[in-house]
Amino acid sequence: MSALSGIRIIELAGIGPSPMACMLLADMGADVVRIERTEAADLGVKRPTKYNLLARNRRLLSLNLKQPEAVAQVLDLVQHADVLIEGFRPGVTERLGLGPDVCLARNPKLVYGRMTGWGQTGPLAQAAGHDLNYIALTGVLHAIGREGQAPSIPLALTGDMGGGALYLAMGVLAALLEASKSGQGQVIDAAIVDGAASLATAFYGMHAAEIWQDERGTNILDSGAPFYDVYECSDGQWISIGPLEARFYSLLLEKLEIEPSQLGAQNDRSAWANAKILFSQRFRTRTRAQWCDLLEGTDVCFAPVLSFAEAPQHPHLKARETFIDIDGVMQPAPAPRFSRTPSKKPHAPCEVPNTDMASLISEWSSGA
Repeated sequence: MSALSGIRIIELAGIGPSPMACMLLADMGADVVRIERTEAADLGVKRPTKYNLLARNRRLLSLNLKQPEAVAQVLDLVQHADVLIEGFRPGVTERLGLGPDVCLARNPKLVYGRMTGWGQTGPLAQAAGHDLNYIALTGVLHAIGREGQAPSIPLALTGDMGGGALYLAMGVLAALLEASKSGQGQVIDAAIVDGAASLATAFYGMHAAEIWQDERGTNILDSGAPFYDVYECSDGQWISIGPLEARFYSLLLEKLEIEPSQLGAQNDRSAWANAKILFSQRFRTRTRAQWCDLLEGTDVCFAPVLSFAEAPQHPHLKARETFIDIDGVMQPAPAPRFSRTPSKKPHAPCEVPNTDMASLISEWSSGA
């Protein structure tokens, strides 16, 4: 029995954050049925299904939702579902006949999760966009990067996955908890701009306190500080250090055999440029492996900068089984971990539809 065993979710297939949210819920044991289009759509990054890892752990249906009979079947399924998740532009599911009003009329306890970039309302609600655009609008992208350089693109982690998928999943879980008490469902408007802004709450606080500057790469957590940065080693590999606390910083200097008097006070910004030069010179004197031997596991707040190919082989991540192999594809394991209701090993994404709508409705309606 996993944490969400017995929870039934309908996923109207999309890209990016909504599949990620559904993967998280499915990894925790929810029964997620993904409803795909009958014809391929020009969406997202194309790759073979086995590598579309966000689609793992689902049952798969293929329906043409422009056909009234298909919509009627989905509504029959809605009647027995706990959650429906969609990631279309505002108004699309309403035009299909699967909008919140119709679905909640059929099942008043339904949690209806809506995932968009700009949100269900506002001047940009109907505009196309992607992760990069959403984090750009919220101030997040502007803050990421090195001094004097263009903003750095943080993959799609900050917007789609962090501000989108995680907030949608959290909203779904909160609404399910509330529905168990009130007997009423509700609609969740999960907008990436809202979530990305929320992720930056601490930084907006520091900015308001005037301890965070708008000029990127000049602050304590954005590569401005010499003690919170990445450094190149003699073999061209990289390591990271982050000893923010004075006692950890002192230990780093001890390990590097650097006298504190050579650097000035740790938080004296006027001394940071010189300290960064000295750190860079020192870290280039050894290979990454040699720095791991000296620093890894100590309190200097150190880790090697590993690639996607390297990370699954690190002893710590291997010991925790942070990565798992599923049908020959190495991928992150379900997270977080539960002491009493652990998540099961996921199954690979379905290559072809593997669920019959009639039998599924019969199964769900019987409570099986």
